[in-house]
Amino acid sequence: MPRPVTLFTGQWADLSLPDLAEKASQMGYDGLELACWGDHFDVDKAAVSKKYCKERWEILSDNGLTAFSISSHLVGQAVCDLIDERHKAILPADVWGEGEPEKVRKRAAKKLAKTAKACRNFINEKPGRGKKDDFPAVVNGFTGSSIWHSIYAFPPTDQAYWDKGFEDFAKRFGPILQEFEKQKVNFALEVHPTEIAFDIASAERALAAVKGHKRFGFNYDPSHLGYQGVDYVKFIRTFSDRIYHAHMKDAWWGHGDGTVGVFGGHTTFADPRRHWDFRSVGRGDVDFEEIIVALNDIGYAGPLSIEWEDSRMDRFHGAEESCDFIKQLDFTPNQMAFDAAFDKEKQ
Repeated sequence: MPRPVTLFTGQWADLSLPDLAEKASQMGYDGLELACWGDHFDVDKAAVSKKYCKERWEILSDNGLTAFSISSHLVGQAVCDLIDERHKAILPADVWGEGEPEKVRKRAAKKLAKTAKACRNFINEKPGRGKKDDFPAVVNGFTGSSIWHSIYAFPPTDQAYWDKGFEDFAKRFGPILQEFEKQKVNFALEVHPTEIAFDIASAERALAAVKGHKRFGFNYDPSHLGYQGVDYVKFIRTFSDRIYHAHMKDAWWGHGDGTVGVFGGHTTFADPRRHWDFRSVGRGDVDFEEIIVALNDIGYAGPLSIEWEDSRMDRFHGAEESCDFIKQLDFTPNQMAFDAAFDKEKQ
């Protein structure tokens, strides 16, 4: 069967999970990728309560939906970031606390480690699971970065400076990955500007920093790569054994009026001057046919999770057409060579 198509709930946190589950089912989705904000998935409750996890599944099952992952992008962002007032708006109160940067980072790391336990409890309660996960349990998220501000190398920045950033990442994520290993859950970084990894080269460096820890991999998302000029299909083949989850998200680039470049010009999304912007899946410049083929080639059998963002379009219209687009494009890999029937012994 083609892969299940899920909807990432992060951009829908203004809706309750029961309301969103009903709407997602009506739009044709097979499941949800639950965000750890809004009322969609409470890490603290899930880490200690099987009853809470079962209740989440009841909401999904009542609407004919499933799930394969949860996502902790907001808390993950604070683990390595240089904390400022913007973080207060996205972080849970218990992580923000009094706002002292190092304390915020430590509380974020502790919460992200707890998320592994919450994910394990949730997946263990999956209806019909049996004794084995049908897809490796995964928490998608961000890492933040202590060196993102130095992306453009001025004042003059040497490799030793950037090395310190990757060392900081490894130090902070080491204990987190230990907990993920204990819970048999994978952490999938969404490679993204502002994270420790934002292209192929920095993703290789991040993986090396944690010494190839088997629980550290990637939530593949082409929309954050294409407009940078990164080969988003090569990313799949480069990290063929580390694609732990996949977002279907579109973007276009090479647009605008020439006054705004790749760095965004401090403009807001949908500003017509912008060189790039996020688009509803199938309406941008990402070649999803190439992505589907590459995912088949590496044997990725997990969900295709639509992260819907398009400032120019009604989100319900966009989410439904995105689901239809991916379902029409995805296909079951062939189980035999296309020319095998020419062999007389197989006729």
